[in-house]
Parts: sequence; C-alpha cells; structure tokens
Amino acid sequence: MSHGDLTCEEVLDQLFAYLDEELDDDRLAAIDRHLARCRDCFTRAEFEKHLRNRVQQTGTAPAPERLRRRLKKVLDRY
Repeated sequence: MSHGDLTCEEVLDQLFAYLDEELDDDRLAAIDRHLARCRDCFTRAEFEKHLRNRVQQTGTAPAPERLRRRLKKVLDRY
C-alpha cells in the first residue's frame, strides 16, 4: 500500500534506520508523512519504539542485527 511518497514495504524495510535516525532528512520526512497517514505502519513503528525503550530501560545494549531481523519478521506478519 502507498500513503504518499513511499509504500508500506519501503517504510517497514527502513524502520530500524528511521528509528535510529540513520537516514537523510528527506527520507526521514518522507517516512514521517507516510506514518502520519498509515495506521498499520504507525502501529508497527510505535511497537518497535516501545520495545526499544523497554530494552534501554533495562540497561541492555542495542539489539544485535540478527535479533533486529527476527523482530522485523515477526512484525511483518501483522
């Protein structure tokens, strides 16, 4: 599905980089616009943000790439 500049697939493929602010300003803004219009992607982004906050509160290091890929697979099912 597309909501503006990007498709849901494009947004979800870049979700971790988006949350880590590893993208350029134009791409961050495009994802922001998509999330403002797409409830499904917004919900996934909020879930990931909440999960990261919980992990950080426990003092644990950022999730390894392998775990990030597994989480993405789980999120892609919803």
